[in-house]
Amino acid sequence: MRYFLVAVALFTVSCDATAADSRPNIVLIMADDLGFSDLGCYGSEIETPNLDQLAGRGLRFNQFYNTAKCHSSRICLLTGLYMFQAGNQEMNRGVTLAEAVKPAGYHTMMVGKWHLAGQPTDRGFDRYFGHLSGSTNFFTGDDTFRLNGEPFAVPETGFYTTDAKTDHALKFLDEAKAEEKPFLLYLAYNAPHYPLHVKEADFRKYEGRYDGGWDQIRERRYNKQQKLGVLPAGTKLSPRPEGVSAWESLSDEKRHWESERMAAYAGMVDCLDQNIGRLLKRLADLELSENTIVMFCSDNGACPFERTRGKEYRPWDPKSYWTYDVGWAHVGNTPFRWYKQNQHEGGIASPMIVSWSGLETKAGSVTDQPAHLIDFMATCVELADADYPASYAGREITPLQGRSLAPIFAGGVRDPHPWLYFQFSNNRAIRQGDMKAVRVKGRPWELYDLSVDRSELNDLAKSRPKVLKAMQDLWFDVAENVEQAPASLRRAGNQLGKQKKSGESKVKTDTKSN
Repeated sequence: MRYFLVAVALFTVSCDATAADSRPNIVLIMADDLGFSDLGCYGSEIETPNLDQLAGRGLRFNQFYNTAKCHSSRICLLTGLYMFQAGNQEMNRGVTLAEAVKPAGYHTMMVGKWHLAGQPTDRGFDRYFGHLSGSTNFFTGDDTFRLNGEPFAVPETGFYTTDAKTDHALKFLDEAKAEEKPFLLYLAYNAPHYPLHVKEADFRKYEGRYDGGWDQIRERRYNKQQKLGVLPAGTKLSPRPEGVSAWESLSDEKRHWESERMAAYAGMVDCLDQNIGRLLKRLADLELSENTIVMFCSDNGACPFERTRGKEYRPWDPKSYWTYDVGWAHVGNTPFRWYKQNQHEGGIASPMIVSWSGLETKAGSVTDQPAHLIDFMATCVELADADYPASYAGREITPLQGRSLAPIFAGGVRDPHPWLYFQFSNNRAIRQGDMKAVRVKGRPWELYDLSVDRSELNDLAKSRPKVLKAMQDLWFDVAENVEQAPASLRRAGNQLGKQKKSGESKVKTDTKSN
């Protein structure tokens, strides 16, 4: 750790932040339901020039992991702990990023989706604008919107959540500049989470662009990923799942509908990128860019849930509620299998971009060192020269599970996690080195060597049963003794019971969670 601090020369002043404080400002941006391949710099045809520019002068991760689910990913990002290890939505066994760095003199701000217990101003954030709910109408909002702890009345006209969140982030940045302190800004957009609400101009930009269908788009993304060097050499494209029709077999009416809802999704991602561009411009205008680290990620893989209603309305009409389903979610997660909720790579692999003048990696490079959302806490604590507490507000705090990304930023190789653990409902996985054991929806465990099979196409469960058994045992040990997951989630048997088995294309959805 010490060599990194010396290398970037950022921690030469005390925690009494002043205008001369050289510790970096921290901007952490999380997208919602964005797939691994949905940015231009990760293979997409969607126009994301601002994020692409960040990647071009920064560093991309190709093995960065989330938890495959909205609220658990937010817990991991905020606390540096696994979900139940942190106390679930209460996070009463951990501290938030804001609670960790605020005592070190940081001004703390959050904008966007909370989706946890209480509200951000109760958990160390000096400023907050956003909604406490897991999803919301992009044009009309809901009654959970808050501004600095108080109810916020959403305007009746001219409101769009992606824009409004950026508007408040810019105001908060202006305040932070006046504070003359280093700052933490956590910006949690709800785009491109369903409903697929898109401004008409953003939709029109992509109208007709997806008429060629998911097979064609997915192949193009895969080819682009190879040219960009985003994927490890030899990574294969997983096949279209059973139950997802070949595009050319669909009726004209069905193809038109599918093309339209993908255009709506693409317009939302484009708008997200436009707003990140606004944020980056304000940082530059305030002369804060040079000493601000920007990190961008997603909370889970692309979402396969078909929950469309109001199909008769256009997607810029607040009465509409479009979603897309497995066909396009499979494109979003190119080249991987499975989706949000599942612990295969399609559910848990996130784009992660870091841009900062303190990086000592080659501009535009890609690292294949595995990392996880739990690593953000340790990273921010180190960058802020803060202390992670043993207790807070009379509560004993669980020691950090995550590990700092700082050695990677310095161009080195960090000590890897001894294992990375994943669970949601009856979807489970554990990664140890390059070996990964994974189970989907209570079915038999599978085993993959990710060093040669990142797309999880060659199941080694039968050929290497001892390795699989050891990793299964490790998963149960971690679930019980580290994450402290409820016993109901640690059952060894098939938790689906009598439920009919289904393929990747027929996803059993959790209708109560986002």
